[in-house]
Amino acid sequence: MPFPSSKRRRRALLRLPVVLVLVGAGLVACTHDPGPAPALQAFVDGWSAGHLDGVAIESPDGTLLAPSDVLTQVAALAGDLDAKRVKATVAAPPQAHDGRASGSVNVEWTVVDGVGWPYQTTVDLHQVDGAWRIVFTPATVHPQLKAGEHLAVDLVGAQRGAILDGSGGAIVSPRPVIIVGIEPGRVKDQAALIAALDSAFRSIGTPIDLSDLPDQLAAAKPNAFVTVVTLRREAYEQIRSRIHDLPGTVFREATLPLAPTRAFARALLGTVGDVTREQLDAAPGRYFVGEQIGQSGLQESYDDLLRGRPGLTITVGGAQGASGQAAAPAEVLYHADPTPGTALRTSLDQKVQSAADAALSGQSKRAALVAVRVSDGAILAVANGPNGGEVNLAFTATAPPGSAFKMVTALAVLRMGVTPDTPVACPKTFTVDGRTFTNSGGEELGTVPFRTDFAQSCNTAFASLAVRLGRDGLAQTAASLGIGTTWNLGVPVFTGSVGVNESTVDAAAAAFGQGTTLVSPVSLAVATAAVARGSWRTPSLLVQLPSGAPTPTPSPGPAGTPPADGTALQADAVTALHALMREVVRSGTATALADVPGQPVYAKTGTAEFDNNPAHTHAWTIGWQGDIAFAVFVENGGSGAGTAVPIAESFLRGLG
Repeated sequence: MPFPSSKRRRRALLRLPVVLVLVGAGLVACTHDPGPAPALQAFVDGWSAGHLDGVAIESPDGTLLAPSDVLTQVAALAGDLDAKRVKATVAAPPQAHDGRASGSVNVEWTVVDGVGWPYQTTVDLHQVDGAWRIVFTPATVHPQLKAGEHLAVDLVGAQRGAILDGSGGAIVSPRPVIIVGIEPGRVKDQAALIAALDSAFRSIGTPIDLSDLPDQLAAAKPNAFVTVVTLRREAYEQIRSRIHDLPGTVFREATLPLAPTRAFARALLGTVGDVTREQLDAAPGRYFVGEQIGQSGLQESYDDLLRGRPGLTITVGGAQGASGQAAAPAEVLYHADPTPGTALRTSLDQKVQSAADAALSGQSKRAALVAVRVSDGAILAVANGPNGGEVNLAFTATAPPGSAFKMVTALAVLRMGVTPDTPVACPKTFTVDGRTFTNSGGEELGTVPFRTDFAQSCNTAFASLAVRLGRDGLAQTAASLGIGTTWNLGVPVFTGSVGVNESTVDAAAAAFGQGTTLVSPVSLAVATAAVARGSWRTPSLLVQLPSGAPTPTPSPGPAGTPPADGTALQADAVTALHALMREVVRSGTATALADVPGQPVYAKTGTAEFDNNPAHTHAWTIGWQGDIAFAVFVENGGSGAGTAVPIAESFLRGLG
């Protein structure tokens, strides 16, 4: 094939650049413009995350804005809302026209945990030199915001859920209170005022620490209301004549969720009060200033359930009228009514609880009384003293049971062939491998029937029987009564601990409730109910937990899982033990209970050493009457017969 001529080659070369230009033009024409969507997405993501680095933002006049300055504006416009608790998402892709675009954005602010404010706003965009920018104005945050304005939030607490008794009646419900305060500018003699208040409060058994009151008054404005104490109305009426007309005192009426009396199951039910600064700081966003929350007990453990959800109103704040005065009330942007809290039902019986509280009312030492319904294991009363107690000792005490534990030991040896008529010596002392055990007061009964050893609570007799139990016989018997097993009452509880005996000395001490054996009042009350019933049944405190309630955490016991409900104890041993515990009331250490009206009372007393000083002893009494089993405990209270039995008597008589 002949080569083209030089002239033809020159024409071909002249045409080549034209072809290249056309190809280049074709490449430019194929480049895709992503539009405003990526810029809008970057903005909402940055708004939600709290940083706008890399997002191009301008003011309406086209001035570029620094991302940090925009975030500062957002925080100012948010006002009462937390600028860090917002979630923004694109509602629909923005549509562009002539270098302008608008996109719909869904916004939701979390006001407090579980309470949000959803709305939709519009975000404008502007294309400059082929790149899209956000056009930021106050209306970007909310369509009705203008320069100088902000969002204002008003939160209202919900009606708190009631704590109910076993029949569904309200235990804790709104009750009238009087808030006692001082207005500093009206005080004439501060020292005299404080002394008068202190005397009045003590006269009704409500001592208040007023030591920091002078500092509070000095720091307050003259017309301020400085809160001193909140009293139930009935308590206030007792001292009204003593404090109402004191120069400087001021008063407010209110309602608070309260039990029938101040002492009523106080340590179990707990208290409700204003959220503290420490609580606000520890859980940001969970509460709001002025909210009432559970501060202890069931009120604290189930606060999220009982508290409900607050009501919410959002308006525009900061607007000024033409005269510089505040403008007319702002339009409400959002409103949601409070959601009332959910009730929490317990197994408590108000009559039984009141009797238990009254029985402990005269105690100056820490004490507890627990009552359990024998037929079904329901806990009917949880009383603590003095004055209702600050700690739920009834559930959480870890104390040696002393001779009250002889109920368990007796059940164990009765199962092994001992009978109430079996002769068992009760010497003044009994020595095991060099360790000498004694009886209270140096008592000596000689060789007597086991029923007498039990009724008179002979330590040496029980120490001598320990050899029959082996290493774990006592622990196994205790576990059959639930002691040391895992329970789930919905609140912390110590179910007890009975170790495996490593030596004959350990076994002898454990046989009468000393050594390493530890219990709580509720663990002995539940065990006593099992003996009265003749079978194990799981105890209960919270009834029909509603949907949404926190799942209670079981209280682990060293003995593991308790017996299955309905597991029977050895029938002949139970029958014999009933006779023994009745004998304690007829002729033993609890004869003060013999004339209590109603059905026969069965009991066992206990005096438990808890340190190296024999004079330091806890006082115990356990027993039952009819369908109610009980355990009484007085910390460092002396003897069971002298201290705990009178409390048990008062309790049982109070049920009549």
